Amino acid sequence: MKRKLLPLAAGGLGIGTTEFVMMGVLPDVAKEFAISIPDAGHMISAYALGVVIGAPTLVVASSRMAPKKILLGLMLLFTIFNSMSAFAPNSAILFISRLLAGLPHGAFFGVGSVVASRLAEKGKQAQAISTMFSGLTIANLLTVPLGTYIGHEYSWRYTFGGIGLIGLLTVASIYFFLPSIPPGRTKSVAAELRVFKKIEPWLIFMITAIGTGGLFCWISYIAPLMTEVANFSASAVPYILMIAGLGMVVGNIVGGKLADSLKPLSACIVLLIAMAITLLLIYFFSGSQILSVLFTFIAGSCSLALAAPIQMLMIENSKGAEMIGASITQAAFNLGNALGAFLGGLPIAAGLGYTSPSMVGMIMALGGVGFAWLMIFRQKRDSEGAPGSQPETLI
Repeated sequence: MKRKLLPLAAGGLGIGTTEFVMMGVLPDVAKEFAISIPDAGHMISAYALGVVIGAPTLVVASSRMAPKKILLGLMLLFTIFNSMSAFAPNSAILFISRLLAGLPHGAFFGVGSVVASRLAEKGKQAQAISTMFSGLTIANLLTVPLGTYIGHEYSWRYTFGGIGLIGLLTVASIYFFLPSIPPGRTKSVAAELRVFKKIEPWLIFMITAIGTGGLFCWISYIAPLMTEVANFSASAVPYILMIAGLGMVVGNIVGGKLADSLKPLSACIVLLIAMAITLLLIYFFSGSQILSVLFTFIAGSCSLALAAPIQMLMIENSKGAEMIGASITQAAFNLGNALGAFLGGLPIAAGLGYTSPSMVGMIMALGGVGFAWLMIFRQKRDSEGAPGSQPETLI
């Protein structure tokens, strides 16, 4: 890993840890505050809401700052609010701190994606972006299971204190190792936002929210799927999640290389189809422990393999507003998280069993493919139009 990209990976490590470790320490939080598991689950929703709010607004608010200063500020907020979670005296304060901790998430990955692409060698922009997301994959492989263990054996407060420490280390690495890059903004905020009058950025938003939502249909209910259908013991679930994390590490590398060798949109289609096929196989073969573990690895690979191609696709289609565009895709990822968990839960509530979310996920992944094909159709139509013709806008 190139040293100049290390700060971005460190930020991804911290963000990935705080986003996913709450799912692991949820019972411990519920027990300490004497609330139900569903009530404790609101802490997960609070973080996702913070991501959706913060992704575009923090980028717009820091519109004239140099990217390095933006990233420093975002990680300082990250450190403060995660540390605040560690000292929350009640569930209401924890809810607020989780909401605030989510604010820098999308903005960091949005600004970081643009910075990584500008620091990359020509033709290797997607691989540079995947380097940033490698921190998130390592979080799912190592620090999320470690934080869950610490939360169970000692206290979930130590877990969030450790996340605050990761934030401090990231601030230091950004300050010392990340090169200074001049602001890329040459337009006013209003002029940049006009980029989103075009349909293409919104098609990418739908590819992201609907397509990746298919993954969250499955992974949101992976624990009961593995214990009730594959007949693993509950103690095996953390190790199965580590296998999913290992898949994410591999998929992130593959996705970066794929997006640099193919067009980003083509890479998205290939990966979404692969995800749909994998979810279909999970539906039919979850009764086999060996196949369940294998498909967990493959599904994890498909999920993070999409990160770099989607970011590159949005950067290419939001020229002049790349940081806002790249941050909006992070809001779309988290919308996909919420949609997948909600829609995947409906067939379970209807009594269709714990394999049924995978079928819903397959349909959502294919929905993402549909939006991608619509985008290809529009590009082909525009290229066959009159010379100098402009893409259709929403307004």
